[in-house]
Amino acid sequence: MAGTSRSEHRIGLLNGFAAYGMWGLVPLFWPLLKPAGAVEILAHRMVWSLAFVAVALLVVRRWAWAGELLRQPKRLALIAVAAAVITVNWGVYIWAVNSGHVVETSLGYFINPLVTIAMGVLILKERLRPVQWAAVATGFAAVVVLAVGYGRPPWISLCLAFSFATYGLVKKKVALGGIESLAAETAIQFLPALGYLIWLTAHGESTFGTGSAGHSALLASTGIVTAVPLVCFGAAAIRVPLSTLGLLQYLAPVFQFLLGILYFHEAMPPERWAGFALVWVALALLTWNALRSARRPKALALPPRIEAPGPAPTVDARREPTA
Repeated sequence: MAGTSRSEHRIGLLNGFAAYGMWGLVPLFWPLLKPAGAVEILAHRMVWSLAFVAVALLVVRRWAWAGELLRQPKRLALIAVAAAVITVNWGVYIWAVNSGHVVETSLGYFINPLVTIAMGVLILKERLRPVQWAAVATGFAAVVVLAVGYGRPPWISLCLAFSFATYGLVKKKVALGGIESLAAETAIQFLPALGYLIWLTAHGESTFGTGSAGHSALLASTGIVTAVPLVCFGAAAIRVPLSTLGLLQYLAPVFQFLLGILYFHEAMPPERWAGFALVWVALALLTWNALRSARRPKALALPPRIEAPGPAPTVDARREPTA
């Protein structure tokens, strides 16, 4: 049994690395779709994602959830909100990458955990530990420093962070699996996206089918690029602890950041480095706090320590993480 558990954990880690690695390297993919504009790419992503997940669901024969969802109007409304928010996130991300703002997109996903925590306080009335407050305050200071560095607030980063944090909040309320959720969201996106692509074709502005076969194939593959990392993430989520996934999530913005600097050669003046350094300090605080919290149940679960007979009992020196 222990061998099977280790094997499952290893499979989960590999899938986690694959998911976040693909999300981190996806900035290399979107520029390949030029001369298609960001909105056309976004529409193709919606249409082909639905096609891909529909085939996947047909293969695994998982359709019972759809009937249940249709009988729950409130849940269906939340899916519509999730679809709208992720549409904004996808659109801004594609446009930003193809416009030379890869470093700024990485910042969005670096600060996303901080925004999620802030939304938990403001919307869900959650209480934070002092370390979490310190992390949020440091993240806010980083945004101020970066606003000075850019000469404007980092709107791309903030839009990506807030849209994805909102998406995560809504998904938590919906409680659907990854593939099922993507199928429901893209089903809502499908008709507007298809209508836009038909309109582009009617006006002779579509790049699909008018350029090379390779270009059309790349546009169609946006569905695969969207769904495959999600499948890997789902496989990881059921096999590795949440604390491990929390650490793996930083792989994607790290890869994006390195691509922005080393491959796309985007500028990083000193004030921008200072802003990113503050963000990394905030994330280090969050990670440290999360790891301490993850160890706490294990510490509490340990059996009582048996001491040798003596004149006085010794003190157990194991540290118990504070709340």
